[in-house]
Amino acid sequence: MDGLILINKQKGFTSHDVVNVIRKKLNTKKVGHTGTLDPNATGVLPILIGKGTKISKYLMEHDKTYIATLKLGEKTDTGDSEGQVIEEKSIPKDLRKEDINDVLQSFLGKQKQLPPMYSAIKVNGKKLYEYARNNQKVELPKREVTIKQIELVSDIKRDNDKIYFDIKCLVSKGTYIRSLINDLAKILNTFGVMENLRRTKQGNFDINQAVTLEQVEKKDYKLLPIDLCLPPYKRITVENENEVINGKMFDNIYNEPIIF
Repeated sequence: MDGLILINKQKGFTSHDVVNVIRKKLNTKKVGHTGTLDPNATGVLPILIGKGTKISKYLMEHDKTYIATLKLGEKTDTGDSEGQVIEEKSIPKDLRKEDINDVLQSFLGKQKQLPPMYSAIKVNGKKLYEYARNNQKVELPKREVTIKQIELVSDIKRDNDKIYFDIKCLVSKGTYIRSLINDLAKILNTFGVMENLRRTKQGNFDINQAVTLEQVEKKDYKLLPIDLCLPPYKRITVENENEVINGKMFDNIYNEPIIF
C-alpha cells in the first residue's frame, strides 16, 4: 500500500500518535507524517504510507494555513492556554480592530523568529522542551520564516480584562504561531497566548479533503496517489528503467532537476 491519507487531527493526539494508529489500522510499519502538529492543535495532517514516506521532505517544505484564536493579557510558560499562567498585563482600553489589523500587516514578509521554549527543535542534540522541563537555560536559535498572508477574521471580544480574537495566516515551513502571537502581543504592549489552533491547509491539501481517525477505522477514506504531493515538479516518464538504475544523469538531458 503506497500513497497518502489526509487526516483531520483531533485535539489530544500528537502527530506520532496518529502515525501509530494508522500503522495498526493498516498493518504496516511504513507510515510517517509531514511535520509536527501540536497535541492541542487540530486540522490537516498528511500521513504518508509505504513508498510515500520517501517524499516526506518535499511535503514538509509546503506552506501552511492556520486559523488561531488569541488571548491577550496573559502569558504562560508554553505560549498556549495549556500552560501555567506566569504573568498578566492589562490591555489598553482603547485597543481597536484597526490597531490589531495594522500590527498584523507589519508581520508580512521574511523575518527572524525565536521558537517557543516548549518546542521540538533540537539544540546540541536535545529538544528545547527537554531543556524547559528540566529548568535549564539555553540560547534559542533564530530561524528565518515568511508570513505570506495574515488577517483578522473575527470581532474582538472582551472578557474578564482579556481580549480574544481569531487570525488567519499563510506561513512558510518552520513558522511557530505561538511565537507570532507572542511578538504581536509585545507590539500591542501586553502578553498573548494561543487559545486554539487549526491547520486548514498544507500545500494543496485542504481540510475539506481530510478524514478523521474514526473514518479510517470504518475504512471510510481515500488513499491518495503519491504524485499529488509533488505538483511543482515536472513528471518524467522513463522508457528504459535501466538508465535510472545505472545512474544516468537526466539533468543534462532535461536541463532541470527531476523527481522520480
